[in-house]
Amino acid sequence: MNRPAVKAPADETPAVRTETLEGPGGHAGDAAPAHALKVVTTKHPGRWAAAAVVGVLLAMAASALITNPAWDWDVVGEYLFAPSVLHAVLFTLQLTALGIGIGFLLGTVLAIMRLSRNPLLSSVAWGYVALFRSIPLILQLLFWYNLALLYQRISFGVPFGPSFFDIGTMDLISPVTAAVLGLGLHQAAYCSEIVRAGLLSVDPGQREAAAALGIPWRRQLFKIVLPQAMRSIVPTAGNEIIGLVKGTSVVYIMALPELFYQIQVIYSRNGRVIALLLVATVWYLLITSVLSVAQYYVERHYAKGRK
Repeated sequence: MNRPAVKAPADETPAVRTETLEGPGGHAGDAAPAHALKVVTTKHPGRWAAAAVVGVLLAMAASALITNPAWDWDVVGEYLFAPSVLHAVLFTLQLTALGIGIGFLLGTVLAIMRLSRNPLLSSVAWGYVALFRSIPLILQLLFWYNLALLYQRISFGVPFGPSFFDIGTMDLISPVTAAVLGLGLHQAAYCSEIVRAGLLSVDPGQREAAAALGIPWRRQLFKIVLPQAMRSIVPTAGNEIIGLVKGTSVVYIMALPELFYQIQVIYSRNGRVIALLLVATVWYLLITSVLSVAQYYVERHYAKGRK
Protein backbone atom coordinates (compact mmCIF):
# COMPACT_ATOMS: atom_id res chain seq x y z
CA MET A 1 0.00 0.00 0.00
CA ASN A 2 1.45 3.35 -1.10
CA ARG A 3 2.01 5.92 1.56
CA PRO A 4 0.97 9.54 0.83
CA ALA A 5 3.84 11.92 0.19
CA VAL A 6 4.61 14.26 3.04
CA LYS A 7 5.20 17.87 1.96
CA ALA A 8 7.55 20.18 3.81
CA PRO A 9 6.10 23.36 5.26
CA ALA A 10 6.22 26.31 2.88
CA ASP A 11 8.35 28.41 5.23
CA GLU A 12 11.06 25.76 5.52
CA THR A 13 13.95 25.60 3.01
CA PRO A 14 16.39 22.75 2.37
CA ALA A 15 19.54 23.06 4.38
CA VAL A 16 22.77 23.72 2.51
CA ARG A 17 25.89 22.29 4.08
CA THR A 18 28.76 24.75 4.09
CA GLU A 19 32.41 24.55 4.94
CA THR A 20 34.59 27.13 6.58
CA LEU A 21 37.28 28.21 4.12
CA GLU A 22 40.31 30.34 4.68
CA GLY A 23 42.64 31.26 1.86
CA PRO A 24 44.76 34.08 0.55
CA GLY A 25 42.93 37.34 1.02
CA GLY A 26 40.03 35.56 2.74
CA HIS A 27 38.82 35.51 6.30
CA ALA A 28 38.21 32.60 8.54
CA GLY A 29 34.60 31.79 8.79
CA ASP A 30 33.71 32.58 5.16
CA ALA A 31 31.14 30.05 4.04
CA ALA A 32 31.25 28.31 0.66
CA PRO A 33 29.24 25.45 -0.79
CA ALA A 34 30.63 22.05 0.00
CA HIS A 35 30.49 21.01 -3.64
CA ALA A 36 31.98 24.14 -5.31
CA LEU A 37 32.78 23.54 -9.00
CA LYS A 38 36.38 23.76 -10.18
CA VAL A 39 37.13 24.99 -13.71
CA VAL A 40 39.61 22.72 -15.49
CA THR A 41 41.24 23.82 -18.73
CA THR A 42 40.97 21.29 -21.55
CA LYS A 43 44.28 19.71 -22.42
CA HIS A 44 45.43 19.76 -26.06
CA PRO A 45 48.62 17.69 -26.19
CA GLY A 46 48.33 17.26 -29.95
CA ARG A 47 48.52 21.01 -30.53
CA TRP A 48 51.65 21.37 -28.43
CA ALA A 49 53.26 18.42 -30.15
CA ALA A 50 52.48 19.87 -33.60
CA ALA A 51 53.78 23.29 -32.52
CA ALA A 52 56.98 21.71 -31.25
CA VAL A 53 57.54 19.85 -34.52
CA VAL A 54 56.91 22.99 -36.58
CA GLY A 55 59.20 25.02 -34.31
CA VAL A 56 62.02 22.50 -34.76
CA LEU A 57 61.55 22.49 -38.55
CA LEU A 58 61.64 26.30 -38.64
CA ALA A 59 64.80 26.35 -36.53
CA MET A 60 66.42 23.80 -38.86
CA ALA A 61 65.46 25.85 -41.94
CA ALA A 62 66.79 29.06 -40.39
CA SER A 63 70.02 27.32 -39.42
CA ALA A 64 70.44 25.96 -42.95
CA LEU A 65 69.94 29.43 -44.43
CA ILE A 66 72.34 31.14 -42.05
CA THR A 67 75.15 28.64 -41.57
CA ASN A 68 75.50 27.30 -45.14
CA PRO A 69 78.02 29.54 -46.96
CA ALA A 70 76.79 28.30 -50.35
CA TRP A 71 73.83 30.72 -50.11
CA ASP A 72 76.27 33.62 -50.68
CA TRP A 73 74.37 36.19 -48.63
CA ASP A 74 77.10 38.76 -49.24
CA VAL A 75 76.49 38.43 -52.99
CA VAL A 76 72.74 38.75 -52.38
CA GLY A 77 73.31 42.02 -50.55
CA GLU A 78 75.61 43.23 -53.31
CA TYR A 79 73.09 42.73 -56.13
CA LEU A 80 69.82 43.30 -54.28
CA PHE A 81 69.85 47.05 -55.03
CA ALA A 82 72.07 46.98 -58.09
CA PRO A 83 70.93 49.53 -60.76
CA SER A 84 70.28 46.83 -63.36
CA VAL A 85 68.13 44.86 -60.89
CA LEU A 86 66.19 47.95 -59.83
CA HIS A 87 65.54 48.82 -63.47
CA ALA A 88 64.28 45.28 -64.06
CA VAL A 89 61.96 45.52 -61.03
CA LEU A 90 60.54 48.80 -62.36
CA PHE A 91 60.00 47.26 -65.80
CA THR A 92 58.26 44.28 -64.22
CA LEU A 93 55.88 46.63 -62.37
CA GLN A 94 55.20 48.54 -65.59
CA LEU A 95 54.34 45.35 -67.45
CA THR A 96 52.06 44.32 -64.59
CA ALA A 97 50.26 47.66 -64.50
CA LEU A 98 49.73 47.78 -68.27
CA GLY A 99 48.68 44.14 -68.48
CA ILE A 100 46.18 44.33 -65.63
CA GLY A 101 44.88 47.71 -66.82
CA ILE A 102 44.14 46.41 -70.31
CA GLY A 103 42.84 43.18 -68.84
CA PHE A 104 40.25 44.78 -66.60
CA LEU A 105 39.16 47.43 -69.11
CA LEU A 106 38.58 44.86 -71.82
CA GLY A 107 37.36 42.29 -69.31
CA THR A 108 34.65 44.65 -68.04
CA VAL A 109 33.45 45.20 -71.60
CA LEU A 110 33.44 41.45 -72.23
CA ALA A 111 31.54 40.81 -68.99
CA ILE A 112 28.84 43.30 -69.97
CA MET A 113 28.66 41.71 -73.42
CA ARG A 114 28.39 38.27 -71.87
CA LEU A 115 25.43 39.40 -69.75
CA SER A 116 23.76 41.09 -72.72
CA ARG A 117 20.52 39.71 -74.09
CA ASN A 118 21.89 40.14 -77.61
CA PRO A 119 22.96 36.63 -78.70
CA LEU A 120 25.74 37.93 -80.98
CA LEU A 121 27.39 40.01 -78.26
CA SER A 122 27.04 37.21 -75.72
CA SER A 123 28.44 34.61 -78.13
CA VAL A 124 31.44 36.75 -79.12
CA ALA A 125 32.32 37.38 -75.45
CA TRP A 126 31.97 33.69 -74.64
CA GLY A 127 34.15 32.74 -77.63
CA TYR A 128 36.87 35.22 -76.64
CA VAL A 129 37.03 33.89 -73.09
CA ALA A 130 37.07 30.28 -74.28
CA LEU A 131 39.82 30.96 -76.84
CA PHE A 132 42.23 32.99 -74.72
CA ARG A 133 41.85 30.75 -71.67
CA SER A 134 42.68 27.71 -73.79
CA ILE A 135 45.93 29.01 -75.32
CA PRO A 136 49.00 29.13 -73.03
CA LEU A 137 50.34 32.59 -72.35
CA ILE A 138 53.75 31.81 -73.81
CA LEU A 139 52.16 30.90 -77.16
CA GLN A 140 50.18 34.15 -77.21
CA LEU A 141 53.34 36.15 -76.55
CA LEU A 142 55.19 34.37 -79.35
CA PHE A 143 52.25 34.95 -81.71
CA TRP A 144 52.24 38.70 -81.16
CA TYR A 145 56.02 38.80 -81.28
CA ASN A 146 56.01 37.11 -84.72
CA LEU A 147 52.91 38.83 -86.11
CA ALA A 148 55.03 40.32 -88.91
CA LEU A 149 55.35 36.83 -90.39
CA LEU A 150 51.60 36.93 -91.10
CA TYR A 151 51.09 40.61 -91.91
CA GLN A 152 54.11 42.60 -93.03
CA ARG A 153 52.16 45.85 -93.01
CA ILE A 154 49.01 46.99 -91.19
CA SER A 155 46.69 49.44 -92.94
CA PHE A 156 44.18 51.87 -91.42
CA GLY A 157 41.08 53.04 -93.22
CA VAL A 158 37.45 52.20 -93.97
CA PRO A 159 36.57 48.55 -93.21
CA PHE A 160 36.40 46.60 -96.50
CA GLY A 161 37.14 49.92 -98.23
CA PRO A 162 40.06 52.15 -99.11
CA SER A 163 42.95 52.51 -96.65
CA PHE A 164 44.30 55.90 -95.67
CA PHE A 165 47.78 54.82 -94.63
CA ASP A 166 49.71 51.75 -93.59
CA ILE A 167 52.68 51.01 -91.39
CA GLY A 168 55.13 48.15 -91.07
CA THR A 169 54.15 45.57 -88.46
CA MET A 170 57.68 45.47 -87.07
CA ASP A 171 57.58 49.23 -86.55
CA LEU A 172 54.11 49.17 -84.98
CA ILE A 173 54.48 46.17 -82.70
CA SER A 174 57.78 46.26 -80.85
CA PRO A 175 58.77 43.49 -78.41
CA VAL A 176 57.47 45.59 -75.50
CA THR A 177 54.17 46.22 -77.31
CA ALA A 178 53.88 42.51 -78.10
CA ALA A 179 54.44 41.67 -74.42
CA VAL A 180 51.82 44.19 -73.25
CA LEU A 181 49.29 42.94 -75.84
CA GLY A 182 49.89 39.33 -74.92
CA LEU A 183 49.60 39.92 -71.18
CA GLY A 184 46.61 42.27 -71.46
CA LEU A 185 44.55 40.16 -73.86
CA HIS A 186 45.33 37.02 -71.88
CA GLN A 187 44.29 38.65 -68.59
CA ALA A 188 41.12 40.05 -70.16
CA ALA A 189 39.69 36.55 -70.46
CA TYR A 190 40.12 35.90 -66.74
CA CYS A 191 39.17 39.43 -65.66
CA SER A 192 35.96 39.10 -67.67
CA GLU A 193 34.86 36.15 -65.57
CA ILE A 194 35.84 37.93 -62.35
CA VAL A 195 33.77 41.01 -63.24
CA ARG A 196 30.86 38.90 -64.49
CA ALA A 197 30.77 36.92 -61.23
CA GLY A 198 30.82 40.18 -59.27
CA LEU A 199 27.95 41.64 -61.28
CA LEU A 200 25.91 38.48 -60.82
CA SER A 201 26.47 38.63 -57.06
CA VAL A 202 24.43 41.85 -56.84
CA ASP A 203 20.74 41.34 -56.12
CA PRO A 204 18.76 41.88 -59.36
CA GLY A 205 16.26 43.84 -57.30
CA GLN A 206 18.82 46.65 -57.09
CA ARG A 207 18.74 47.13 -60.86
CA GLU A 208 14.97 46.74 -60.99
CA ALA A 209 14.50 49.39 -58.32
CA ALA A 210 16.90 51.73 -60.11
CA ALA A 211 15.10 51.20 -63.40
CA ALA A 212 11.74 51.86 -61.72
CA LEU A 213 13.12 55.20 -60.50
CA GLY A 214 14.13 56.11 -64.04
CA ILE A 215 17.89 56.03 -63.40
CA PRO A 216 19.82 55.68 -66.69
CA TRP A 217 21.47 52.35 -67.41
CA ARG A 218 25.02 53.71 -67.31
CA ARG A 219 24.44 55.32 -63.94
CA GLN A 220 22.87 52.12 -62.65
CA LEU A 221 26.04 50.26 -63.58
CA PHE A 222 28.68 52.65 -62.25
CA LYS A 223 26.84 54.10 -59.25
CA ILE A 224 24.76 51.19 -57.96
CA VAL A 225 25.85 47.82 -59.31
CA LEU A 226 29.65 48.08 -59.55
CA PRO A 227 30.21 49.52 -56.04
CA GLN A 228 28.36 46.54 -54.58
CA ALA A 229 30.02 44.07 -56.95
CA MET A 230 33.47 45.25 -55.86
CA ARG A 231 33.07 43.26 -52.63
CA SER A 232 33.23 40.10 -54.73
CA ILE A 233 35.60 41.41 -57.40
CA VAL A 234 38.43 42.78 -55.23
CA PRO A 235 39.64 39.51 -53.58
CA THR A 236 39.91 37.61 -56.85
CA ALA A 237 41.25 40.65 -58.70
CA GLY A 238 43.99 40.97 -56.10
CA ASN A 239 44.99 37.38 -56.70
CA GLU A 240 45.12 38.01 -60.45
CA ILE A 241 47.37 41.04 -60.00
CA ILE A 242 49.74 39.11 -57.75
CA GLY A 243 49.72 36.24 -60.22
CA LEU A 244 50.53 38.59 -63.09
CA VAL A 245 53.54 40.02 -61.21
CA LYS A 246 55.03 36.54 -61.30
CA GLY A 247 53.59 35.79 -64.74
CA THR A 248 55.60 38.60 -66.33
CA SER A 249 58.63 36.33 -66.02
CA VAL A 250 57.32 34.52 -69.11
CA VAL A 251 58.36 37.45 -71.32
CA TYR A 252 61.98 36.39 -70.84
CA ILE A 253 61.55 34.47 -74.12
CA MET A 254 61.39 37.86 -75.87
CA ALA A 255 64.66 39.01 -74.25
CA LEU A 256 62.92 41.84 -72.42
CA PRO A 257 64.78 43.13 -69.33
CA GLU A 258 62.23 42.15 -66.71
CA LEU A 259 63.38 40.85 -63.33
CA PHE A 260 63.79 37.16 -64.08
CA TYR A 261 65.55 37.76 -67.41
CA GLN A 262 67.94 40.29 -65.87
CA ILE A 263 68.79 37.86 -63.07
CA GLN A 264 69.59 35.21 -65.68
CA VAL A 265 71.86 37.62 -67.52
CA ILE A 266 73.80 38.45 -64.34
CA TYR A 267 74.32 34.90 -63.09
CA SER A 268 75.34 33.72 -66.57
CA ARG A 269 78.24 36.18 -66.27
CA ASN A 270 79.40 35.64 -62.68
CA GLY A 271 78.18 32.07 -62.05
CA ARG A 272 76.46 32.96 -58.75
CA VAL A 273 73.24 31.17 -59.61
CA ILE A 274 71.78 30.58 -56.15
CA ALA A 275 72.59 34.06 -54.87
CA LEU A 276 70.98 35.76 -57.87
CA LEU A 277 67.92 33.53 -57.66
CA LEU A 278 67.61 34.63 -54.04
CA VAL A 279 67.72 38.26 -55.18
CA ALA A 280 64.77 37.60 -57.50
CA THR A 281 62.97 35.72 -54.71
CA VAL A 282 63.37 38.62 -52.28
CA TRP A 283 62.02 41.14 -54.79
CA TYR A 284 59.04 38.99 -55.79
CA LEU A 285 58.27 38.39 -52.12
CA LEU A 286 58.48 42.11 -51.36
CA ILE A 287 56.24 43.13 -54.27
CA THR A 288 53.59 40.50 -53.55
CA SER A 289 53.61 41.36 -49.83
CA VAL A 290 52.98 45.05 -50.56
CA LEU A 291 50.18 44.13 -52.96
CA SER A 292 48.64 41.79 -50.37
CA VAL A 293 48.58 44.57 -47.78
CA ALA A 294 47.02 46.96 -50.30
CA GLN A 295 44.42 44.32 -51.17
CA TYR A 296 43.53 43.97 -47.48
CA TYR A 297 42.79 47.68 -47.11
CA VAL A 298 40.84 47.84 -50.38
CA GLU A 299 38.72 44.90 -49.26
CA ARG A 300 38.11 46.56 -45.91
CA HIS A 301 37.04 49.76 -47.68
CA TYR A 302 34.41 48.02 -49.79
CA ALA A 303 33.25 45.94 -46.82
CA LYS A 304 32.08 49.03 -44.91
CA GLY A 305 28.49 48.73 -43.77
CA ARG A 306 28.41 45.00 -44.47
CA LYS A 307 27.05 42.91 -41.60
